[in-house]
Amino acid sequence: MGEQELEKLEGQVASVIFLDEDDGYTVLRLDVDDGSQAIVVGCIPMAAPGESMTIWGSWTRHATHGEQFKAVHTERTMPTGAAAIFDYLSSRVIKGIGPATAALIVGKFGDDALNVLRDHPEKLATLRGVSLKKAEEMSAAFRHQTGMRTLMEFLGGAGLPPVLALRLYRCYGDEAMEKVEENPYILSSVQVGASFAEADALALANGVDADAPERVAAALLYELRHNADNGHCFLPVDKLTTATAQLIGVEPEQIGEGLDILLDSGDVVCEQVSNAYACYPARLYEAETYVARRLREMAGMVYDAPHVSVERVIEKLEAEQGIRFAPLQRKTLDAAVSRQLVVITGGPGTGKTTSVRAVLALFDAMGLETMLAAPTGQAAKRLGDLTGRDASTIHRLLEASFSPETDSTVFRKNESDHLRCDALVLDECSMVDMTLMQAVLSAIGPSCRLVLVGDADQLPSVGPGAVFRDVIRSGAAETVRLTEIFRQKLESRIVLSAHQINRGQVPDLRANTAGFYFLRRREADSAAETIVSLCQERLPRNMGIQPGQIQVLSPTRKGPAGTEELNRRLQQALNPPSAGKPEFVFGGRTFRVGDRVMQVRNDYDVLWKTETLESGYGVFNGDIGYLSDIDPAAEAFTVDFDGRRAEYVFEQASELDHAWAATVHKSQGSEYRAVVLSAVRTAPQLMYRSLLYTAVTRAAELLVIVGDDEVIRAMTENARRAKRYSGLRIRMADGT
Repeated sequence: MGEQELEKLEGQVASVIFLDEDDGYTVLRLDVDDGSQAIVVGCIPMAAPGESMTIWGSWTRHATHGEQFKAVHTERTMPTGAAAIFDYLSSRVIKGIGPATAALIVGKFGDDALNVLRDHPEKLATLRGVSLKKAEEMSAAFRHQTGMRTLMEFLGGAGLPPVLALRLYRCYGDEAMEKVEENPYILSSVQVGASFAEADALALANGVDADAPERVAAALLYELRHNADNGHCFLPVDKLTTATAQLIGVEPEQIGEGLDILLDSGDVVCEQVSNAYACYPARLYEAETYVARRLREMAGMVYDAPHVSVERVIEKLEAEQGIRFAPLQRKTLDAAVSRQLVVITGGPGTGKTTSVRAVLALFDAMGLETMLAAPTGQAAKRLGDLTGRDASTIHRLLEASFSPETDSTVFRKNESDHLRCDALVLDECSMVDMTLMQAVLSAIGPSCRLVLVGDADQLPSVGPGAVFRDVIRSGAAETVRLTEIFRQKLESRIVLSAHQINRGQVPDLRANTAGFYFLRRREADSAAETIVSLCQERLPRNMGIQPGQIQVLSPTRKGPAGTEELNRRLQQALNPPSAGKPEFVFGGRTFRVGDRVMQVRNDYDVLWKTETLESGYGVFNGDIGYLSDIDPAAEAFTVDFDGRRAEYVFEQASELDHAWAATVHKSQGSEYRAVVLSAVRTAPQLMYRSLLYTAVTRAAELLVIVGDDEVIRAMTENARRAKRYSGLRIRMADGT
């Protein structure tokens, strides 16, 4: 929507009602030139009474506060005239100046007060109670703000949001304007956060040549970051060159100078990895080489026989649990007692949990302090329930927080402050990416044992690398592959079907017994209707499984049987609107008390409390809870994450998705009593074996697949694994 399509307000700021200094979100009262008054909301950093503004936007109606003007773009001019200047300065928008000092400045210099404040601090020092040092500090603070305003106007003229100016100033201070004029591509850095397209449009509009080395360098960094989001730690130089040349419309031979700039600055590292000349973002090169070195060192550590009998531990566990350990499970204990690094992998029903319990009992007998962790809240809860021990998410265990300076996650537990444990058991390791594994290894001491547990045939991590799979494939680590399906699990068609799928065999979709059911629905709309009926009526009525125990999964977010539409339908069926049930609308979605929701990004600042008065900060990607309370007056709501009640404001609803239906990727690490899987035709890149295998293995008691049998066949037969460029396997195998 261009400015010509937006409404325009012109006037002077009467008062600032609310201002968030971190993101610039502002609520202000504007005296409009036509004599009316308006409440304006939007990103207007450093707004102050007395300013004149021209604001483009649109009128909206807030449920509590009534009519508001939502700002999209703002042009601002400094106040003129003594009265407006006094209003501006007395608002404390300039550090060191309050109402009393503002009165002195305006009383002495009148309409010229701002010019004196900017250019002649020595004149301010003639005022009563104002030293030269204080005058210079006030002048510097004013120049800082006017520099910020100039930067915002410059970026706003290019259609860029004002919050980018805040981030630029956070990084570059008073030099921000000069820096962005020299190289507009700093806008697309991780710290500032503009897209490459936004930075590129500004650069080209300001005269940067299409083949300028700085443009090429920025495009190279964008391609590396984009591909890291797709799982790659590096790109071969030929693929990187081709992709970058296509992105910015230059010839491949024009890429070299930009790459040299990045190599000289240290932003990119290139070296030979097997047959590829690999180009890494520096942070991923550091992570991969660190992980390879640490894991290889740990894999080579062999301990002498302890003063603990493995056989006695096994005998005690077998007697207590009424089981018999299989040979491979015994091998797990032999490995755990003698090796610093042990990998345990296997499919459903092969005894991973029994093996982990046995390892924990062995470590107890050896007098080792052991910690347990998993990548997500659901996976950690399941690990704790299965072992009867405390288990934490990796982020909580490492005391993660967010650094505004680097715009990235930092961990309090690291090489200078190790975890206080002798052993760490890490579950669902297929979900752990390269940077998270680096954080884990940094946080454990040099003698700490590490047990990596997971199913290597599940989907790889969302982040870069395929760490668990590469560690196994390297052959460097002591790995126990559990392959025997135990007798009690042989009765489950879920387990048997999962193993069939993993071997490329299409499961029998006609049997409909032993917890595994298939309902053929070739059309997506029909499949969606059936899924809603199953959750609302059929499973609760026929099997006694309540909606809260059912998880709907889909390979995709899009389409009539994707998670977005399914969540809309399921909300209407399972939690419809009713009198006295609060709700609010954000981003086109309705959030209602009783909704099941999922946190979709890490937020380290959310406060949570429990009924036992325990409290803390941080809710993490993948955590699932229920919206338990909405306070319309305070524009706030509460989500109950399994007893941890987290407080949000309405604007934070962007961090949540409805979660009656979730993508298969988001379900990793979780297990549900009942799973209903949408299996209709979708994008080809989502129809492959490991995705179907992962979906099936989420079900503990009941799996109902609703969809097209040809889709199940196609997914089972498609054994492709998306190639991920990583050097971890080679580095561990070769010791490089």
